[in-house]
Amino acid sequence: MTAPPPLPRNLERFPDLHPRLDRQAAFAEANRCLFCFDAPCTAACPTHIDVPRFIKKIASDNVTGSALTILDANALGLSCSRVCPVEVLCEGSCVMHRYNKEPIEIARLQRYAMEHFYANGGSRLKATPLRHSERIACIGAGPSSLACAAELRRNGYPVTVFEKRDLAGGLNTYGVAEYKLRAADSLREVDYIRSLGVEFQQADIDTAAALEQLEREFTFIFVGVGLGSMERLGIPGEDLGHVIDALQFIARYKTSDDMPIGRSVVVIGGGNTAIDAANAARRLGAEEVHVFYRRTEAEMPAFWFEYEHSKQEGVHFHWLAQPVEIVPGGVRFIKTMLVEADASGRSKVLPLPGSEFVFPCDLVIPAIGQQRLVHLLNTARGIRMENDCIAVDRPTGQTGNPKYYAGGDCVNGGREVVDAVADGKRAAIAMMKRLQG
Repeated sequence: MTAPPPLPRNLERFPDLHPRLDRQAAFAEANRCLFCFDAPCTAACPTHIDVPRFIKKIASDNVTGSALTILDANALGLSCSRVCPVEVLCEGSCVMHRYNKEPIEIARLQRYAMEHFYANGGSRLKATPLRHSERIACIGAGPSSLACAAELRRNGYPVTVFEKRDLAGGLNTYGVAEYKLRAADSLREVDYIRSLGVEFQQADIDTAAALEQLEREFTFIFVGVGLGSMERLGIPGEDLGHVIDALQFIARYKTSDDMPIGRSVVVIGGGNTAIDAANAARRLGAEEVHVFYRRTEAEMPAFWFEYEHSKQEGVHFHWLAQPVEIVPGGVRFIKTMLVEADASGRSKVLPLPGSEFVFPCDLVIPAIGQQRLVHLLNTARGIRMENDCIAVDRPTGQTGNPKYYAGGDCVNGGREVVDAVADGKRAAIAMMKRLQG
């Protein structure tokens, strides 16, 4: 797998959600930080970046040192600076909230340091010398595998990452909305990890024979395959030509300039991916974008700040409506009602008879969650599954088979990029502890 050139994108349609800081603004913002000794921001970060330390280095104009501090904890520091839900993580824990002041803009400061690092040759470092003979394989080239590979390689272990797609980076490259993270930025991080000496091979490890071959060649195998394709709606008409699922839609416009939209778009679902697809459709030129969710606004799983931003983009939301058929030129919906289902408090969705209606549109984007990649994992001896996810020892990421470790979405069912990075790093540390006795 070779490093491709950066992919061209329309910056006018996809300007940054949070514009980058210039040197003067970064310096001023860094000097607002109180450099707390107990650092609740660091505790709130799943990768435990030393936030006061990296910000203090920006304040002293040691921006490269700031980036290295970030990378010491998080090999995907640039991606995380742009896609992390900081409102509920580091910035949400900032002590400035206690004084009714705006929290320190940690994410934008982190992005400032990381972009300075990459703009000054950071992705062309000298490879770490090999100090160990034990080889580790990582299946999948998403955030969890990349973090695992980086941690192992920086400590002198030979690592090979196997990825079936043309480009590495997983959802960072293919599935995150363009206004949050550009594919070219994701690939810069891949180049950085490659520069450490990590080997990348394009291969689809999808059979028992392929896994057995890896078991013979490698001491440990890390599984970071993420999740599979989007769940199907299971209704008539979803194979019509004007239907494309959210992940395919996002991947296509991020890696191709040919993405016809039409005037009106319907997105089905209420999660963060549905929001990303809806916002992208607006920025790609759709005059109207409508999101339909079968539950209420209060039960929508998307982050509230993502929802509020989407309304500012001009997206319209419709509640208590479930699709029953996709027809040429539109979607047939039925109105729903919620009733208490069980002691868990989760309401059950019931259709309202006689409430069907057809909503016209040019494009339909289903976004109701992703399938689990259990077909591969069930072939590996001793790997136990829970709720279609890989069951692991949480502190280490080790599966029931001591040769296998796992992390990221295939373990947690689909969380944030920073959670996947933390999983990969923890697994790498656990492997090294075993190898070093």
